[in-house]
Amino acid sequence: MDLERISACTYPLRERDAEYALGVLADSGVKKADLWGRMPHFSEDPEECDLDELMALSERLGVKIANLGTYPGGEFTAETAEERVAELSKMRVTIDAAVKLGARSIRVSPGHGEDPGIIEQVAPLMAESAAYAEQRGIYLGIENHGGGIAGDPQLCKRLCEAVGSPHFGVLYEPCNLLAIEVDYREAFEVFSDHIVHIHVKDGAWGDEGFARCHLGEGDIDLAWVVEAMESIGYEGDYALEYEITEIEPIETGLARWLAYFREL
Repeated sequence: MDLERISACTYPLRERDAEYALGVLADSGVKKADLWGRMPHFSEDPEECDLDELMALSERLGVKIANLGTYPGGEFTAETAEERVAELSKMRVTIDAAVKLGARSIRVSPGHGEDPGIIEQVAPLMAESAAYAEQRGIYLGIENHGGGIAGDPQLCKRLCEAVGSPHFGVLYEPCNLLAIEVDYREAFEVFSDHIVHIHVKDGAWGDEGFARCHLGEGDIDLAWVVEAMESIGYEGDYALEYEITEIEPIETGLARWLAYFREL
């Protein structure tokens, strides 16, 4: 795997400031960041986060910002039109921030609770957001996780089709799907036309339930994942999401993940 297409999430370092988080990535050999979309790493509010300072930090440490792990769209299910319009504004501001930082994509949220019944309400607002994102060259992705739309491949596909834009789709997360007992291979086949980004980690089911682990030690066939993603012409990054700090600190473990993934 080309090192230039590997990034890493700063989420596991969300209790530390952006300089420390990006520094850990740099020291591990990772050249791109999937930046945690809340402070102390990022905020769309200029009073909380100075984008010029963040850009300067990124350049100084040699770690580009590849994706923003943000949540705009969460209020698309708000009761009042005023709140929904405000959320559209927040979406545009976040997209503009991604452009300035040089990111390819941002994570978005399809409303609160992700009840399947909200698709008809959310889709037009996401379509408007996606149209703006396309103008700016940014991709919007909802991440697979438990519950509601994001945890059901068919509902993910239904929302993507309702939005109808190549700049809106799924942030494919095989391990999150495995954790909720959804077949990640079958899910890929369902929504492969709509994948815009990917997170990479590993895990396995055992007697005590589901547990995450080092890459290559779990039930995710990572070679299959990469081959499947490349087969659809995916051109984005593979974001390593190191969420096993209780097993080994990210300061040492991330370099191990990078070395493993590069050999796939």
